[in-house]
Amino acid sequence: MTKKVIAFDLDDTLAVTKSPISDQMGEMLVKLLEHYDICIISGGKFEQFRKQVVDRLEAPVHKLNRLHLMPTCGTRYYRYDELKDEWKIQYAEDLSEAEKKNIIAVTEKAARGEGLWPENPYGEVIEDRGSQISISFLGQQAPAEEKYAWAAKHSEDRLKVRSAIAEQIPDFEVRAGGSTTIDITRLGIDKAYGMQKLCEAIDISKEEILFVGDKLDEGGNDYPVKAMGIDTVAVERWEDTILVLEGVLGVTDTND
Repeated sequence: MTKKVIAFDLDDTLAVTKSPISDQMGEMLVKLLEHYDICIISGGKFEQFRKQVVDRLEAPVHKLNRLHLMPTCGTRYYRYDELKDEWKIQYAEDLSEAEKKNIIAVTEKAARGEGLWPENPYGEVIEDRGSQISISFLGQQAPAEEKYAWAAKHSEDRLKVRSAIAEQIPDFEVRAGGSTTIDITRLGIDKAYGMQKLCEAIDISKEEILFVGDKLDEGGNDYPVKAMGIDTVAVERWEDTILVLEGVLGVTDTND
């Protein structure tokens, strides 16, 4: 079936973790918007999406109507309102204060139990993102090179913490995201939920979506999309995604 939407994870799929997309990626995404709707769904906050992607796109405003932003793993959804020149929230599956308090306590205990709580973090270790709680084992503002080095050394340890958290709060989704992060949302509110909401919003089927991500293995926060039955392409870094997009655009231009 012909694809109508190309969906992406953000960190390590479109850009270096928590960094702006490259000029090359920005140009590719603008070209892609000529033929497809684009959805970006990732664990970061909306403000991070603006900094990393939106502010880097040299696209006319009418093209932004085809860009769908789903921060915090699809627990929120934003679309561009051309008349008001602003991004408007479509829904937000926010956690209650009691839920957040419990999640934060369990998360810190699990991280300390595995010896992964940082002594000198870069910013907050646990961040309240409204509809998602995220723990970053080096702190939310850690440099990319340190995050990649940590991930190479502690990937199994991070999964142990994820399992420990999941055992304590079985009514929530607990998934590995980014290089050093674990994301926690309400049960059933994950990237598959976001993709289903997208299908309903623009009246398409899941067969009309192609998803590109770097955490498609079981336990990763991209995995629910794969399990949902959407066609996926696994990448490890943004340069891989460039190659994928060159192929997509090449086929598209040939068919046009």
